[in-house]
Amino acid sequence: MDRFEYPVLLKAAEEGGFVVTCRDLPPLITQGEDREDALVQAVDAMDEVFATYMLEGIIFPTPSKTRRGEYSVAPPAETMAKAALYTAMSEAGITKVQLAKQMGIDEKEVRRLLDPHYGSKLPRIAQAIQLLGKRLVIGLEAG
Repeated sequence: MDRFEYPVLLKAAEEGGFVVTCRDLPPLITQGEDREDALVQAVDAMDEVFATYMLEGIIFPTPSKTRRGEYSVAPPAETMAKAALYTAMSEAGITKVQLAKQMGIDEKEVRRLLDPHYGSKLPRIAQAIQLLGKRLVIGLEAG
């Protein structure tokens, strides 16, 4: 199963707070006032990195194992679902037009399903993923 959780490192900043980086997602650099704020900012920054990767056609790297002192962070659920669809399409070698034809919808709707800035309905994303021979799984873990 593909997971979209990546380890982030919080490093104390000279001016106070923490700088956040992710070795798997080099564009992810942000900061927060304290640990809690830094992790909230990490989620937001990861959301934007995912959006950039999807819009620019970049394949998501396999997440590394979390090391001592790192925190596991994931983007918002809707972004993860869209990333799952994006990844499934890439693995299947299918275009937006081809998926739209399989779904019986206009290609614009598939573009919206992949648009990280467009609010999409989760069942529609799950349906598209299922057509590609995969299953969208949502889980619950202790924080």
